[in-house]
Amino acid sequence: MINSNVFDYINVLDKAADASWTRNEIIANNIANVDTPGYKRQDLNFEDELERALGNSKYKSMDEKVSGLRDKHLQARVVNDYSGFSYRYDKNNVDIDTENVILAANQIKYQGLMAGIKSEFSNLQMVTKSS
Repeated sequence: MINSNVFDYINVLDKAADASWTRNEIIANNIANVDTPGYKRQDLNFEDELERALGNSKYKSMDEKVSGLRDKHLQARVVNDYSGFSYRYDKNNVDIDTENVILAANQIKYQGLMAGIKSEFSNLQMVTKSS
């Protein structure tokens, strides 16, 4: 990633889009293992990490918070979701209907993030043309 204040929001949007893409792969893996005995669904923990990183500086503007973020603060982690929970006899905790809803919501989020990145680059292009 480019290291400049101009790209701070783009860098955060890029990390979020990468996390959303990875989450799609994890959800697809959950769906593929819906009938695997003992399988525990997985999810990606990115939103919590982003919220924590932005919340560390309470009395700053959003621009200051975003410019203070570093890649090390935005590391998405794969977690076993409700690993002790299972409503089925085979100890699998994947519900296909829930996974499909989560997948659809995540795809919408990804599309929104990509639109945000496109908008940021359009803004940069407009600024450079007027200079």
